[in-house]
Amino acid sequence: MKAAQKRAQAKVEYNAFLAECPSRQLLDRISDKWVVLILCALGGDNSPGRPGAARADAPKALRYSEISRLLAGVSQKMLTQTLRSLEHDGLLTRTVTPTVPVTVSYELTDLGLSLHHMTRGLRNWAQTHMAEVLANRENYDARTS
Repeated sequence: MKAAQKRAQAKVEYNAFLAECPSRQLLDRISDKWVVLILCALGGDNSPGRPGAARADAPKALRYSEISRLLAGVSQKMLTQTLRSLEHDGLLTRTVTPTVPVTVSYELTDLGLSLHHMTRGLRNWAQTHMAEVLANRENYDARTS
């Protein structure tokens, strides 16, 4: 069987509803909040503005320290682990520039950029509908307590 045929067959066989399917691991990874936020940051969605605003700058490379500053609350360990896993999956590239001190930057690959387009929508949806979700939580809590 040729390589293209094997890839086509594997594509048909991936079914996230099956416990053994490797796509479950990928879904687990890309549904992580830090992954979504890193993809949005590298995709240029890090400008301040109204929640849900469609404004986005062009994707660009960011240094580790820039990503860390953008993602309030992420630990150094979690950021490092998440960036490594995204690099491992081919969603971003890591570039080391031999300066003093060494400069490390991250940039979305084409594969990462295609995922970013979806995560941007998810992030915008969450920001746009958060007030409604909070009101629903309050209503639920009032009914069940």
